[in-house]
Amino acid sequence: MKALSLLILAGAAFGFAGSASAQFAKPDDAIKYRKSALFVMQQHFARIGAMAAGKVPFDAKAAADNAAIAESMSKLPWAAFGEGTDKGDTKAKPEIWKEQAKFKADADKLQLEMGKLAAAAKTGNLDSIKTAVNATSGTCKACHDDFRAK
Repeated sequence: MKALSLLILAGAAFGFAGSASAQFAKPDDAIKYRKSALFVMQQHFARIGAMAAGKVPFDAKAAADNAAIAESMSKLPWAAFGEGTDKGDTKAKPEIWKEQAKFKADADKLQLEMGKLAAAAKTGNLDSIKTAVNATSGTCKACHDDFRAK
C-alpha cells in the first residue's frame, strides 16, 4: 500500500512539474510571470515598509499577513529567468545571464531576508520588523543595482 501511495504521489509531482515547464513555453510567458510575482511581492513588502516608516498605523496582524505573502512570493520568480527571457518587455540586465552564480546568490539572500522578515512580523514587535525591513530593503536594492535596468 505504501509503495502504491508513493507511486501515485511521484506521478502527480511529475505531472505538475511537466505543466510548470509548459507554462513557460514562450519567453514572454516567463517574463510576465516573473514580473507579476515580483510586483505582488513588492506590494506586500511595501505595506510593511510603510508601517515600519510610520507612514501608516502599525497593525501587527496585517504586518504578519503581508510578510507571509511576500515571503511566499520571494520563492517564485527565479525559475522564470530562463533562456530567451533576456529579450522583450523586461528590465532584466544581461548580467543576470553572465553572472548567474551571483544572481542566484542574491535571489537566495532575498528569500532568506524575507524569511527573517516573516519571523519578525510574527512576533508583532515593531522594532524587530523595522530591522528586518531595512535588511530586506538593502538586499532588494543590491540586486536591483546589479541586475535591473532603470
